[in-house]
Amino acid sequence: MEKVWLKNYQPGVAHEIDINQFQSIVEVFDRSAKKFRDRPAMANMDKVLSYGELDELATRFASYLQNTLKLNKGDRVAVMMPNVLQYPIAVFGALRAGCTVVNVNPLYTPRELEHQLNDAGAETIVILENFANVLEDVLARTKVRNVVIASIGDLLGFPKGMLVNFVVRKIKKMVPAWNIPGHTRFNDALSAGAGHTFRPVALGHDDIAFLQYTGGTTGVSKGAMLLHRNILANMLQAGAWVKPVVREGQEVIITALPLYHIFSLTANLMVFTELGALNVLITNPRDIPGFIKEIKKYKITAMTGVNTLFNALLNNPEFATVDFSTWRLALGGGMAVQKAVADKWKQVTGVTLAEAYGLTETSPAACINPLSITEYNGTIGVPVPSTDIEIRDAQGNALPQGEQGELCIKGPQVMKGYWNRPDETAKVIDDKGFLATGDMAMVTPEGFVKLVDRKKDMILVSGFNVYPNEVEDVVASMPGILEVACIGIPDDKSGEVVKVFVVKKDAAITEKDVIHHCRENLTGYKVPKMVEFRQELPKTNVGKILRRALRDQEVGKSA
Repeated sequence: MEKVWLKNYQPGVAHEIDINQFQSIVEVFDRSAKKFRDRPAMANMDKVLSYGELDELATRFASYLQNTLKLNKGDRVAVMMPNVLQYPIAVFGALRAGCTVVNVNPLYTPRELEHQLNDAGAETIVILENFANVLEDVLARTKVRNVVIASIGDLLGFPKGMLVNFVVRKIKKMVPAWNIPGHTRFNDALSAGAGHTFRPVALGHDDIAFLQYTGGTTGVSKGAMLLHRNILANMLQAGAWVKPVVREGQEVIITALPLYHIFSLTANLMVFTELGALNVLITNPRDIPGFIKEIKKYKITAMTGVNTLFNALLNNPEFATVDFSTWRLALGGGMAVQKAVADKWKQVTGVTLAEAYGLTETSPAACINPLSITEYNGTIGVPVPSTDIEIRDAQGNALPQGEQGELCIKGPQVMKGYWNRPDETAKVIDDKGFLATGDMAMVTPEGFVKLVDRKKDMILVSGFNVYPNEVEDVVASMPGILEVACIGIPDDKSGEVVKVFVVKKDAAITEKDVIHHCRENLTGYKVPKMVEFRQELPKTNVGKILRRALRDQEVGKSA
């Protein structure tokens, strides 16, 4: 795709990045630690760590892995924690020790955890005690021999840390009973590391930084091999993108999406750490009132999120009382940003909600809306620097501008492949280095990439393609609707028909109201034949609505 868009929409952003500026993520972190030593780096539950303190604690943890556990370069270290201060310490410490970080969703079931630990070959895990019972259940069936267990209050100081741990364990009862003989407490690991000298490990572009698991909602979860080169490239690509609106050493970013998710990992932890920003870590973003209280404590300048999170904030009246005068940047990804949400966000905060697009396999950013654009445009923007795209038909032929096909991406941020799965890698990366995303897209006359939908989510009604995103956008624009999901269900006459699941704010809304609204805004075959009202919709750990879960429930009904 011709790169005139950079000149047209994002002045001052280079067409290409120079990946040879750095050899590893650790080199970037080392530079930030020195440059911003006395500036705040991480905040959680009113405890703030400076860059100097984060640097020291990460070195201690690296020393523990290297000297006490005797881990070698390339050994996999699983990290199973929400957004707490121990997370960046463990991750930067493991990377500094030359290890590969395996991010694990703390909400995993025993089955999912067992699969991921065994697939990755992890022998070490750092885990919050709230989830230790799940680990205990599978430990004997894995290769894990080193278990480091953290508590939420570990780094909050005395007496607050002790009080927080007491409340979490005894009052809220958020820590199920567990028994793992031979484990090490996180603070003890830091103390042990401080008693030894850490020896720096030589790292290069081709070393694996993360095994980032993906595809758990579509089958067996696979580990995307993200090299230091991939993450570095995406840091430089996204960093170049936000450069016109951010100020080095002055930004405060609210980090509500879990850092173990690729979007937050790269955008918040990596890009904003390179910029010397303060990351305000939100441990439980589902507690919207508590989340808003945290926002009010800081002069926030940036936020990343998914559509459902922005929507949840907007639907809490207290959010409108936040002082937005310092806010400069809001970035939505992970799922489509709906027009109704983007418009309301701009109205309430005064800040444009810019939509970004990426995948775990692209580290993740591939396209972002130019920050010079101030209104919602319904697209995922344009490719980031050093990134090429093609829209291809079912036979793999490149399609001209305006035609719909599968979005394919090539760039230095594209993963090396799937861990120990060359067959799966070959299905998605061709011999030219293009990654097939599984997403249907087109390029608009203005040069923007418009995502139509997931290939597998597309609904076929009497031979006509219906894209759930479009139907969801229309329903979401209806006053009194909180959330919506759209799927296709089998139909004898037309092959499939459209069904929507709706969470409503206005109890008076009926099925007829929804269908009438859709008839006014959609072609006949796209109009839902069925509307089901729900109290809530199934979601992933980052708040992305799970259409597949709804499809499975429908299949279960007809079985």
